[in-house]
Amino acid sequence: MDETTLRQLAVSLAGALVAGGAIGLERSHRGRPAGFRTHALVCLASALLMLVTTLPEASIALPAPEAVRTDPLRMAQGIMTGIGFLGAGVIFRDGLSVRGLTTAASIWITSAIGILVGIGLHALALAATLLTLLVLSVFHRIEMRLPSQVYAHVQVGFRRDEVMDEPALRELLAAHRFQVVSVSHRLAPERGAPAHFEYRLVVLTRAPQQLSALATTLRALPRVVSFGIAPTIDQAVAG
Repeated sequence: MDETTLRQLAVSLAGALVAGGAIGLERSHRGRPAGFRTHALVCLASALLMLVTTLPEASIALPAPEAVRTDPLRMAQGIMTGIGFLGAGVIFRDGLSVRGLTTAASIWITSAIGILVGIGLHALALAATLLTLLVLSVFHRIEMRLPSQVYAHVQVGFRRDEVMDEPALRELLAAHRFQVVSVSHRLAPERGAPAHFEYRLVVLTRAPQQLSALATTLRALPRVVSFGIAPTIDQAVAG
């Protein structure tokens, strides 16, 4: 392997590492499960696999090397298929929402950038990296300003003999601009205390600030013995 080839390999691998690491840093900054190291390794691995197909030395140990034909397109297809399984691993359901889609997509594009670097299309890989960072950062700010629906789990407990009627509770939620998606009921026993009746609701709103207002209202009601409000997803930061 001559010096020129070694230099080209070094440039390609360094480019893959920088491109994958840059995207991974953005994901780590936002606390995503697949971050700096994952993206850097995926991009580097993609570049390595593509570089192997361009090296004549790769077929020396194989039988009848003159009959061996490397197919970069087939290699790229195998890479993208494998990375698809890795991306699926970071997608999970959280209540009514699905999280990890943006991270899975960033892993996918990172693999594609690694392939571009591996076959020597450095300018195109740089452009793809810049566009990916643009989508993950600038578009994120735009997404934060877009109106979005917020789901939340609401639990409200009452003394068994002072339970608020369900229609009255629905009116209270509607006054705070919440729409009830589903409701269930539970009689919760307590150690050393009378059992209390509990509503468990899933609500929807376009005004997330109303979550705090609802908590203030419930805290002021004497017959409310317990309550909990938990947003299922913050669409401004989930990815």
